[in-house]
Amino acid sequence: MPDDLDHQRLRVVIAEDHVLLRDGLIRLLEANRFAVVEAVDNGPSLREALLRHRPDVAVVDVRLPPTFTDEGLVAAVGARKEIPGLPVLVLSQYVEQLYARELLADQAGGVGYLLKDRVGNVEEFVGSVRRVAAGGTAMDAEVIGQLLGRRADPISRLTAREREVLELIAQGRSNTAVAAALFVSEKAVGNHISSIFAKLDLPVSGDDNRRVRAVLTYLQAVG
Repeated sequence: MPDDLDHQRLRVVIAEDHVLLRDGLIRLLEANRFAVVEAVDNGPSLREALLRHRPDVAVVDVRLPPTFTDEGLVAAVGARKEIPGLPVLVLSQYVEQLYARELLADQAGGVGYLLKDRVGNVEEFVGSVRRVAAGGTAMDAEVIGQLLGRRADPISRLTAREREVLELIAQGRSNTAVAAALFVSEKAVGNHISSIFAKLDLPVSGDDNRRVRAVLTYLQAVG
């Protein structure tokens, strides 16, 4: 008879080409009440698994066969275009900036990026997986630093309300959700965001990734 608690377990797809680490992740997550629905070792299989299972969260390495470059991130980004909001936690030795920015920029669903050699606590890792599955963000400070290309200090320029707005945005909330949480209008939220961009020295850019950079700046400051 199947365990009724299985229905409460978060369903996970893992992509990792090192067999020992892949097996370790399976054992670790299943010991912490996750259900690993599939574990793959290459980019094409990852994309197929994500589209087939539509898991609650994916734990993905960046460099997978066949190219060993950015196969994992490419597959994850591609799957999110077909399944908007698919939560993805990248677990890698490398920071692949181009696709990491694209992963963060779509503002749909939870995202995370952790470096393998900086994950030293099982409880924190499991908590990060759960946070991403719930639509939140889990970013390693070193990853944030590389994506920003500079140290972030201008958070101190923000007002208390602007910090509240930015904190909610960092949790993955839309302008509408931020307005509801703070009991203000969407127009007021938009005004706060414009002020945040100005104070963080984030001018309009060609790819308009100011929201991503604002969140990364905030996460670096509080992390």
